[in-house]
Amino acid sequence: MRGPGIILAILLAACTTQEIRPIPVEPQGFEPWTETTPAYRFTPGDRVRVSFLLTPELNETALVAPDGTLSTRASGSLPAADLTAPELEESITRASRRVLNHPIVTVALEEATGSTVLVGGAVRLPGAIPLRGPRGTLAAIIGAGGFEADARMNEVVLIRRAPGNRPMLRLVNVQGFIQSGGAGAATLDGDVPLHPGDIVYVPKSRIGEVNQWVDQYLNRLVPFQKTFSYAVNRSSAVPF
Repeated sequence: MRGPGIILAILLAACTTQEIRPIPVEPQGFEPWTETTPAYRFTPGDRVRVSFLLTPELNETALVAPDGTLSTRASGSLPAADLTAPELEESITRASRRVLNHPIVTVALEEATGSTVLVGGAVRLPGAIPLRGPRGTLAAIIGAGGFEADARMNEVVLIRRAPGNRPMLRLVNVQGFIQSGGAGAATLDGDVPLHPGDIVYVPKSRIGEVNQWVDQYLNRLVPFQKTFSYAVNRSSAVPF
């Protein structure tokens, strides 16, 4: 198995031969990018602490099941996957009124075992990558097997939820980050720390079948409020 050092050496070699051709991006249907940390959304496998202020004997730690539900003695089984803590609190509060007069509920993430980011496009092993602690865009791509030979490393697409469950988009110059030896990690041109639910898409040198990927992985699997698209290269009218 190749170690991280060998993988980075391969990436650096690719950087010396790949031409950097910045392409204007004009997002359509996306919210303006913000560095505000998105609200955590529960996923299957997460351990959640559910507390009842007035009836602490009902406090318990529950697991988000593979089907996305969470069960407590007071509320029964409820959908939990893709909900934020306030949303899940409200749902459990409503359901608990069947056995409690005035439930006051708080929920807290005890262990985020189900956190992932989705990596697709020109990588060797596309799919969901576990997010265990801090991880940047480059680390996620390496976790997906690394770049394919025709990957556009200087224009990696990062999509994240904005407040209001709308998508926002930015480009990440992973090639420039590698060439700089890791300097400027917190800048717009450096590696970007990822959050659970982020989507990383690595375009190819020639954009191909991108609409199909967006439709399959974003519009259908990611529950944004509405579908969206954006132009990668307006001059040649190539949709993304």
